[in-house]
Amino acid sequence: MTRSWYSRRALAGALTAAALLASGSLAVTASATESTRDHGTDLYLVTLVGPGTAGDRSGTPAYDVRLAETAAQDATLAAVGAATPVYRWTTALNGYAVRLTRSQARALAENPSVAAVERNRVRRLAGVRAPAGLGVQDVPGLGGAGTVIGLVDSGLWPDSPLFADVRGLGRAPTAFRGSCASGPGWATEVCDRKIVGAHWYVDGFGADRLRTGASLSPLDDSGHGTLVASIAAGNSGVSVHVPGQRAGTYSGAAPQARLAVYKACWTAPDPRDDGCASADLVTAIDRAVADRVDVLNLSVDGGRAVDTVERALLGAAEADIVVVGASGNAGTREYAAHASPWVTSVGGTTGVTRRGEVTGAGLRLTGAMAARRATHPRRVVLGARVPAAGSTPDNSRYCLPGSLDAGRVAGRIVVCERGQVGRVDKSAAVHRADGAGMILLNVTRGQVAADFHAVPTVHLAKDDGRLLRAWLREHPRGRLSLRPDGVSRTPDRLVAWSSAGDPTASFLKPDVVGTAVGVLGATPPSPYGRRWDLGSGTSVAAARTSGIAATLISRHDWTAAEVRSALATTAGNVEGDPSLIRLGAGRTRARAADRPGLAFAVPPGDYRAWLDGDLAATDLNTPSLLLHGTGTVTRTVTNVGTRGMYYSSAARGFSRYDVSVTPAAFSLAPGESATFTVTVNGPAGAQPIDDGYVIWRGANGNRVRVPVVIAR
Repeated sequence: MTRSWYSRRALAGALTAAALLASGSLAVTASATESTRDHGTDLYLVTLVGPGTAGDRSGTPAYDVRLAETAAQDATLAAVGAATPVYRWTTALNGYAVRLTRSQARALAENPSVAAVERNRVRRLAGVRAPAGLGVQDVPGLGGAGTVIGLVDSGLWPDSPLFADVRGLGRAPTAFRGSCASGPGWATEVCDRKIVGAHWYVDGFGADRLRTGASLSPLDDSGHGTLVASIAAGNSGVSVHVPGQRAGTYSGAAPQARLAVYKACWTAPDPRDDGCASADLVTAIDRAVADRVDVLNLSVDGGRAVDTVERALLGAAEADIVVVGASGNAGTREYAAHASPWVTSVGGTTGVTRRGEVTGAGLRLTGAMAARRATHPRRVVLGARVPAAGSTPDNSRYCLPGSLDAGRVAGRIVVCERGQVGRVDKSAAVHRADGAGMILLNVTRGQVAADFHAVPTVHLAKDDGRLLRAWLREHPRGRLSLRPDGVSRTPDRLVAWSSAGDPTASFLKPDVVGTAVGVLGATPPSPYGRRWDLGSGTSVAAARTSGIAATLISRHDWTAAEVRSALATTAGNVEGDPSLIRLGAGRTRARAADRPGLAFAVPPGDYRAWLDGDLAATDLNTPSLLLHGTGTVTRTVTNVGTRGMYYSSAARGFSRYDVSVTPAAFSLAPGESATFTVTVNGPAGAQPIDDGYVIWRGANGNRVRVPVVIAR
């Protein structure tokens, strides 16, 4: 047989299959923020009907499937006279990115072989630099041996002991087959036993849009990818060196896991234009699936639609990869990202907070402070009153770089307002003007953050800022001290900016929540030589969850769906009793997830059956329930423990509906499964949202908790 024979057969088979699978025409999705470029064309993402090789269940050799996919792609391109694709995808999904006119895009959307046509757009990373609390809590000292975490992010700064090829990494991965690309600042020799793969994709974002100094290589330009990688899989026992800190030693959530880096997020001249083009994200996901990573971490924002990125993540799930995504940092302004059931979407909670005080004659205000050393009593000056020559009070009030007059700032504590630039940029401006410290004021209501600043800094909330200003008016020559005030270990609370789920959707999101405020991690060297920072955002929580997932994979012979189940059913409470539509199953607990007792498995093909409309959302065997009104739902659980166990059921927390579970109890041998039903009854008519839990409690005290939300 010749290659041309395969191509002819593949083309004929692909076109026939496309006609049989066609489900109707689909509209083009377009972003109004994208401009039309390249003589009336723009970059579009086109997905063909059916799965990529990762989801193919036909038994046909993967080589033949790829030939058929490529032939089908060529046929759709030829039908509209399109140019050569920028990217092709055959593993996570069957599709391509190509420049099209609007009329070509409309024609493709009407092609029965095409499932979706979507304009390329740039998405934001779901992380920010910020607050206090050091290290990763509630994780074992070892974990993740033999696994690979794929990170689709801004790259990696590999020159850190957290990513070194050290003894104690344990067994090597056996299924991974990735490679290491090179580029400026990144030689192929960078890849070793810890960093096992690296690639970069920029054609969707555009190399002409990069800021000067951005590296066309896997090297991290922003620090986000390095922070995420260190939290997920940084080596254990690494000493932390931060000026003015006693931070001890560090460990990522899965310190023995290996890292595969897929850089798809870039920096632009204007930071507001930074982000990750959807075409680059899909290409990175497709490559990670082909490389056979075990866990795939994606920390970018996104809507509730099943777009091309989400379809690519479906291909990862079909390849039995645990997919973890950040839910986003938009609070109630936008719904949580990753509304699909094959992604573990992670929201954010508070963590440990380092406190600091502003003290003087009759004044004591408490805020956030990372520095461990206090300042002597110093005169205080408002930044707005000490603009440098050529600057303005509007600039100096925010302590913008170069805006402060060193002659009037030297040796003093400067009061700076939030806004315009990053918090640490303000303390750097104070440091350059020879200031002794900074008091940072919120001008709107919001959280305070303990960052690693260039000078001792206390961050005060808006109301405390008013008290400070009043004191300064009464004591124009008064002196204040900044001093650390210990660590606040209050119970975890949901942060206000953690994106909420959609009560009208089919699945409960986020799936779980985790610490998202002030987690220590590695970063590229700062201008001051510091290589550690504190990060916040749901990307931080997702990174830790990815590490926990890798640890579970390394210890158990579980499917990706069973790992997702273990993370959700063992989650813990969060202070304040928030709605489950914002909390999901609760706060991830690494040690509890290692012994879940029961797991919810998802048969191969069920995710796609739901996407294709062949399976109801309530029939998908998820470890959570989002119901609309009354009725009965069935679920199946499997004993993944090592011995037989008796379980009894209960329904807890519901206030408006009557929820019951049948059977009331069962006994399961190891590996044995049982089916149960959840029945919801209640008054007729539209009712407010209600939520609670179905709980299975084992004879050994083990608890399997299933969140249930009943929406209108």
